[in-house]
Amino acid sequence: MNHQEEISRLAEEMEAMKERHSVRQYEDRPLDQNAVAALQEEISACNKEGGLHIQLVTNEPKAFDGFMAHYGKFSGVKNYIAMIGKKRPDLEEKCGYYGERLVLKAQQLGLNTCWVAMTYSKIKTAFTVADGEKLCIVISLGYGKTNGVPHKSKSADAVAKADGAFPAWFKAGVEAALLAPTAMNQQKFLFTLDGNRVSAKAGFGFYTKIDLGIARYHFEIGAGKENFKWD
Repeated sequence: MNHQEEISRLAEEMEAMKERHSVRQYEDRPLDQNAVAALQEEISACNKEGGLHIQLVTNEPKAFDGFMAHYGKFSGVKNYIAMIGKKRPDLEEKCGYYGERLVLKAQQLGLNTCWVAMTYSKIKTAFTVADGEKLCIVISLGYGKTNGVPHKSKSADAVAKADGAFPAWFKAGVEAALLAPTAMNQQKFLFTLDGNRVSAKAGFGFYTKIDLGIARYHFEIGAGKENFKWD
């Protein structure tokens, strides 16, 4: 990918980031096959790069047909992405990072999504969890009955710190991170700038490591990888 193509890709991801909101109710229609092929290609790339075992599940209505799913106001969910990988300390953060990459890809393909931690049933015949692996979380997928609504956000100062004023690239990264979906909209992450080095830490709470991975992916797009190094 040349420099111009990379700039174009980042611009498209930024647009998807702004347009994408959580959606729980879906229309009863199958996924476009071209969209499925594009998602499978992106999943393969994420698995190779992240050492994960992410799987796309299509036309499977049982996972979101139980009491918990209805309690969570999910309806019409027949497609989802299962975020799976080897049990290791950074698994949840990796699932957040690569899962959000897939969420933004889905948005670009005209699909709606929602991160789902608990309100679904594990249908063991729908995907494969090998020995030593764990299903971390799933992402519902389909054509939403609506496009969802934006979530409320904290201020940049509440989730970031630096000695002195924020450089433009750091501020842009933090603002992008604040667009990230988080469990119960907690936004429990902190980005700290030291020179051109950035550290990102998760706060305490449910699924904050997954949330941190999602926020880190957003930060990279907003800030531009060429402007900083991760600590």
